[in-house]
Amino acid sequence: MLTTTDREQPTPPVPPRRSIELDSAEAMRLLGSVSLGRIAFTLHALPTIRPVNHIVDDGVIVIRTHEGAALTSRTLQAGGPGVVVAYEADSIDPDTSLGWSVVVTGYAHLVTDADELARYQRLLRPWVRQPMDYAVRVQPDLVTGLLFVSADGPS
Repeated sequence: MLTTTDREQPTPPVPPRRSIELDSAEAMRLLGSVSLGRIAFTLHALPTIRPVNHIVDDGVIVIRTHEGAALTSRTLQAGGPGVVVAYEADSIDPDTSLGWSVVVTGYAHLVTDADELARYQRLLRPWVRQPMDYAVRVQPDLVTGLLFVSADGPS
């Protein structure tokens, strides 16, 4: 709970910066350079966001999940094109506010091929201590990214 004293504390100044749109190839390259992100999907008609770790494999995002996970349930129920999701990851310095952010929108599907699933289980170690017997593949349809640079930095 904020007190009056807390509200009176000024926030540190953010250095002047500007954003540069990234092309999809550069955005996916940056996404592949980090291992943690957030997946957003609909649960009970409301948006839900979960932190997950990922890999980028041949242009698709792959995450591990478990049987009781909401995303697993949603992808098991989905027919047709899959579950609409958004995936976001970033690397922004908390002191300078410089870095990048990438958002991918697409459809999520469970990986059902046993060989592919085994491969992803070898490549992608879960970041939580829980059995992760499933993998979800996100096929990007829309990839956007922003690079946050110093206002007086290069164009």
